[in-house]
Amino acid sequence: MSASGFSKVGASAKKRLYGPRAALVCGYAVAEQDLLLAMLERFHLNDLPAIFATGQDASRPVGELLTLAPSHGRGQESPLPRAIVLSGVTEKELQTFMAAWKHLGLPRQNWATLTPTSETWELLELLAELDLERLALSTKS
Repeated sequence: MSASGFSKVGASAKKRLYGPRAALVCGYAVAEQDLLLAMLERFHLNDLPAIFATGQDASRPVGELLTLAPSHGRGQESPLPRAIVLSGVTEKELQTFMAAWKHLGLPRQNWATLTPTSETWELLELLAELDLERLALSTKS
């Protein structure tokens, strides 16, 4: 891990990141949810469960949310800040996911991968921390 608290992710197709295999999606409108699911299928990531966090999930632990059924929250507008938390994917899948996402034309969002620390945080707490990190990085550039 670097001094900033971030560590570089490699491109291994074998090394899996921490946690259960899932994508926790926050702040997406219904039409955007469909775009994301179509992207997962197009890039052969359709075995990655997409869990759509709702406003009612804001105080739940992130680790708990990542174990919910893939259909959770689908079809519901989310008032949460925009973010995706990836868990249990390979380094290569993480890079594929992020590169493919850029082509969707969706608004900017925060990104995270699950860690042993963040899995115990309430979702809103993690989303707030991601915003702080984004602001810190933008002031350094």
